Amino acid sequence: MDEGLAELAGLLRERDEIEQRIAGITRRSARQGDVGEFIAAAVFDIRLAATAIQAGHDGWFRSGPLKDRTVNIKAYGSAAAGIDISPHPCEYYLVLSGPAKPSGAVHHHRWWISAVYLFDAPALLAGFAARGVKVGVATSVRAADLTAAQLYPTPGPNALLPLTPEQRSMLALFA
Repeated sequence: MDEGLAELAGLLRERDEIEQRIAGITRRSARQGDVGEFIAAAVFDIRLAATAIQAGHDGWFRSGPLKDRTVNIKAYGSAAAGIDISPHPCEYYLVLSGPAKPSGAVHHHRWWISAVYLFDAPALLAGFAARGVKVGVATSVRAADLTAAQLYPTPGPNALLPLTPEQRSMLALFA
């Protein structure tokens, strides 16, 4: 038998055990999107929808200047590759992102949070419409839009929400 195949089977069993533990914490799956929603809910005091398949938004801010506003939470290896824009309305897009993927052949891209962005959804959609950008899966976002909407690690010029030291500390756990 191929040694690599046997090792892969063992590693997948280990990964499954870890993912079961993650799901026990998140009360959802261990998929990147569900884990991102769990992290965002804890850091930004978001009440998640009862189901992970809520159309348009994933929850509501429970406190602060955005209290009771809807938010669609995205978690990506890199937001620079584009963000998924739903046809269903929401008020904000909160994006947890890792760094841009390095060029060349990469077999593993670690998932971590190197930046957080918060977009006013109606303003973002208006900007897309003005530029003729097609909206949907992997909608292209300009680097300037990402910079302006950045909350973490450094707030952008149009940051919609100031982060507390505690929020910064929680996000740093995943950096």
